[in-house]
Amino acid sequence: MRSLAIGATGMLAQQINVETISNNIANATTTGFKKQRAEFQDLLYQNLRRMGSTSSDAGTIVPTGVQIGAGVRVAAIGRLMEQGNLTVTDNKLDVAINGSGYFQVLLPNGDTSYTRAGNFKLSPEGIIVTADGYQVQPAITIPAEAVDITVNPSGEVLVKLDGQVETQNVGQIQLATFPNASGLEAIGDNLFLQTPASGEAVAGAPGAPGFGRVVQGALETSNVNIVQEITTLISAQRAYEMNSKIIKTTDEMMQQASQMR
Repeated sequence: MRSLAIGATGMLAQQINVETISNNIANATTTGFKKQRAEFQDLLYQNLRRMGSTSSDAGTIVPTGVQIGAGVRVAAIGRLMEQGNLTVTDNKLDVAINGSGYFQVLLPNGDTSYTRAGNFKLSPEGIIVTADGYQVQPAITIPAEAVDITVNPSGEVLVKLDGQVETQNVGQIQLATFPNASGLEAIGDNLFLQTPASGEAVAGAPGAPGFGRVVQGALETSNVNIVQEITTLISAQRAYEMNSKIIKTTDEMMQQASQMR
């Protein structure tokens, strides 16, 4: 009976769905996190009677036919790129992106990664880095004698030096956008890598056409809606239970068939 295998595919699909929802809920307070959504596809069908075939010598056509499905599978887990809320922190090195774009981060192996998390720090050399000590690109060094740091909406980093009135420009934060940001590969630590699916990174200054602006003293929160996720979790749980019920019912039917005399 095909229903045993069909129910199993449904349970497996809903298991992955629950795991995806669980990861969203777990990262509800992760800076710059983008929620994910499981997307499903039906499996191949077996044609017992093909629609469109002739049913008589007179040329009559079978209007619908008989197709039996084989179940369901997870086709993709897409990342939803909706803007998260901005939370004011008043920290001079906290920078949020309001709009499109990613901060560029240099990994220890020389690769460039991308992130929406702008909770930056200063290295012992005064270079702006991530919480893991990875340099933000292009590298920007804050002088040791700086008494104030300002990041304007265009990403320019201005510092006020001790004893001076005028501010000094020490660099500009650059953002990167992608033709298909959902195709980026998440590697953990709030970082993403470019892939053939994402397309080539396009770098530009914040506020330029196609790029968001940066906001100093704020962080972008996760775009996870807890109420929505809990509702989706309950639906996934009910779907899992129904698929398990299919297997139980099929087993009972097979027992009754085997006991017939």
